[in-house]
Amino acid sequence: MRSVCRVVERVQETPSTVTLRFEYPSVARPGQFVMLWIPGDDELPMSLSYVGPRKGVTIKVMGDTSRRIQKIPAGAEVGIRGPYGNAFDTDLDRVLVVAGGSGAAVLAPAAAAARERGAEVRVALGATTALELLFDRRFQEMGATVQRATDDGTIGEKGFVTGVAGRLLAEEPFDAVWTCGPEVMMQKVIRAAAPVGVPVFCSVERHMKCALGLCDACALGPLHVCVDGPVFPATALSPIPEFGAFKREPSGRRVPA
Repeated sequence: MRSVCRVVERVQETPSTVTLRFEYPSVARPGQFVMLWIPGDDELPMSLSYVGPRKGVTIKVMGDTSRRIQKIPAGAEVGIRGPYGNAFDTDLDRVLVVAGGSGAAVLAPAAAAARERGAEVRVALGATTALELLFDRRFQEMGATVQRATDDGTIGEKGFVTGVAGRLLAEEPFDAVWTCGPEVMMQKVIRAAAPVGVPVFCSVERHMKCALGLCDACALGPLHVCVDGPVFPATALSPIPEFGAFKREPSGRRVPA
């Protein structure tokens, strides 16, 4: 059932991302998502970037509906249903978080939960440029160690965040790697972790319409991202040829990733 919630805060995180906060009492775990609806408009899946009583979603413009959602002001009402999907196991001692662009949104609450349990958290944080680095300060304030990479070299290492992740995996032991970003990026993280035997868990983003496993919009090989995920072990994704190679448009048509 959908609940109508009032937006209590709107934060411009980066030039391309906005966070909306709202009071929503349903219990949620790091990694889960909700379906967010603008009255009179469309409904979109949104990973929760905050999972406490005052929850939040962090939106990057991907199309017309996400552009309209970004413009919602504090005080406006939105429809929320969920949370849906599975979550990250945060009961670990040492975790490497690899975030590409807006992928930091779903990984930040997982990192915070792990830190609250006393885990040591390393973050490889990537973006196109320094201004687009999402939740850099938030990761630092929770006590995580952050290493950055930007495509243009304006902060941190110049290049892709997978380079930072590969170096950390070669130098330090970890219980798990959590990653979210483009599927091609996550494939590279999986390959970097394989030689050292560290399990990788990927938060996968696909078009979702029902969030109930009925419409097939989020089909990924034999899996439905909305009910089988969105958090998957790499062992479940690697055998699927479509992962990292193809995505689906809102119509369901398969196109190259």
